[in-house]
This record gives sequence, C-alpha cells and structure tokens, in this order.
Amino acid sequence: MFEYLKKGLLTGIGLALRSKNEIEDLAKEFAEKSKMSQSETKDFLTECQLKYEEAKTGFDKKIEKTIEKILLKLDLPSKSDINALNERIDTLTKKLSEKA
Repeated sequence: MFEYLKKGLLTGIGLALRSKNEIEDLAKEFAEKSKMSQSETKDFLTECQLKYEEAKTGFDKKIEKTIEKILLKLDLPSKSDINALNERIDTLTKKLSEKA
C-alpha cells in the first residue's frame, strides 16, 4: 500500500507544474505522515527531486516541440534565415557601394 501511495505522489501531483520547493515540502510532509525512517526520507526526497527534474525536462521538450510546430505552420522565418538574409543584404550593399 505504501509503495502505491508513493508512486501516486510521484506521478500524480503534476511535478512539472509545481516548484521544486513545493515538491520538497510535499515529500517531507508525506514522509512525516508515513513515519519513514531518516534514510527512507532522504531516499524519498532524492527520488522526488529526480522525478521532478525528469518531468520538468520532458515538459520543456514538449513545449519546445509544440512551439516549433506552431512556427512551422505560421511559416515564419527562423533566426538563421534572418541572419542569412542580413548577410546577403550586407554583401549586396557592399557591392553597390563599391560600384558607386
């Protein structure tokens, strides 16, 4: 039963949407209420922090992919496209200045 509750806490609280401090506070509160030993509490907090980082990274990647899809649909130029155009403009401006 304890493992079931522990897994539910780790996966069900929306780790990626909460702050790291909120997660640590929730984990500490859970550890106190479940009467974990000091080493179990330390391991549990470490696991919570690890899961938080994994969830946050996954969430960030999903957001990046979504934004990339939106930008592709909008057919907006990328930063590298704009930089390439600026370089071409600079080159053409230089050539025109030399001819004048």
